[in-house]
Order: sequence, then C-alpha cells, then structure tokens
Amino acid sequence: MHEHFQVSVRRACRLARLRNATWYRKSLARDTAALRMRIREIAQARPRFGYERIWIMLRREGWKDGRNRIHRLYRLEGLQVRMRRRRTKRLSLHRGAVPKPVAANQYWSMDFVHDQLATGRKFRVLTVIDQWSGNPPSG
Repeated sequence: MHEHFQVSVRRACRLARLRNATWYRKSLARDTAALRMRIREIAQARPRFGYERIWIMLRREGWKDGRNRIHRLYRLEGLQVRMRRRRTKRLSLHRGAVPKPVAANQYWSMDFVHDQLATGRKFRVLTVIDQWSGNPPSG
C-alpha cells in the first residue's frame, strides 16, 4: 500500500490499523536451510521414519530445535511416512459356478473338515453338501 499509493509509512499503517513498529520490526527467525536439508537427508535415508524419530536423531546429532519446529519443517518439505505396500491376497481357486437350487429351501454349501490321522498328521478335507432341506429324502 505504501509504494502503490505513494503514501507515507505512517499513513499506510494507520489505514491498515497497524502500529508503526510492526512495519519496521525485523524478524528474529534464524535460517532453517541447513536444518531442512538435514531433515530431508534423514527422511531419504530412512523412509519409514516420521518426524518424531527424525527429531530424536537430530537431537542426538546436537540440534537444539523442538519437536513442533521439526514437525513444521517436515511438513513444509512435503515429507510424510511412506506407507507400506500391502501384500496382495492370493485369489482363491475358482471352484466353478455355484449350482442353482431347484426347489424351495435347498442350499449348496462347502465346508472344510479338520481331522488328524493316527500318526498325528493333520489334514483338511473339503466337503460339499449338495442338497439340504427340512424334509427327509424321498427315495
């Protein structure tokens, strides 16, 4: 506003409802380039480390910055913990088309039966119940 409208700093501050000291105040923030570069190096070397583990490593290296500052710089760098790639589940074997019931109250079901041999070896058998109804089978 000061340069654009060719008005004094004092008048521009009054129009913006700021104190003059706000205009002349110098920032006391220190340069974060070295810290940001070190955060990025650690994140690239250890992709599963989040900001807290990086903060711990930085403290061990002698950096005196707090956890919130490290978190802010971590986010400003656009970093985030790399998500683990989930294992793809194996597709079950195709068992063919499910037969359609021909009458009311008929169901098809498959079940695994677990059993053990006399030698102690365990095995599993797929059993198929092909027809079930509340009525006894007619023969």
